[in-house]
Amino acid sequence: MKSCVVFYSTTGNTEAMANIVASAAGVELINADSFTPDMVANYDAIAFGCPAMGEEVLEEDVFEPMFTAIEGSLSGKKVALFGSYGWGDGEWMRNWADRVKADGAELLCEPVICQEAPDADAEASLKDLAAKLA
Repeated sequence: MKSCVVFYSTTGNTEAMANIVASAAGVELINADSFTPDMVANYDAIAFGCPAMGEEVLEEDVFEPMFTAIEGSLSGKKVALFGSYGWGDGEWMRNWADRVKADGAELLCEPVICQEAPDADAEASLKDLAAKLA
């Protein structure tokens, strides 16, 4: 199974999470601003990482446009989700997971979220996610 990690980060927290997943899974790490719709076909499984922004939404300038552009290609793909947040209760991630399922993708595991930088619990969850992605 060919897999990758696609992420966007503003403060470095989600990037730290992406590095943990990519390293543990031994897969390619791709910044969201470099990921194009035609690239989806190259992968069986994709882990997406994006922080919560504003009113608990996906980052709106880079990640959201990229994700909207690839949504039509996610049906039948295995997808994992992760991201960091500063406040709130994870609503952005629940909404994102529902969106991915509605796109016809299979969620590999429960999404992984952490407040600010990943702690030991988040790191363990990210390594579990990586094992499913590998």
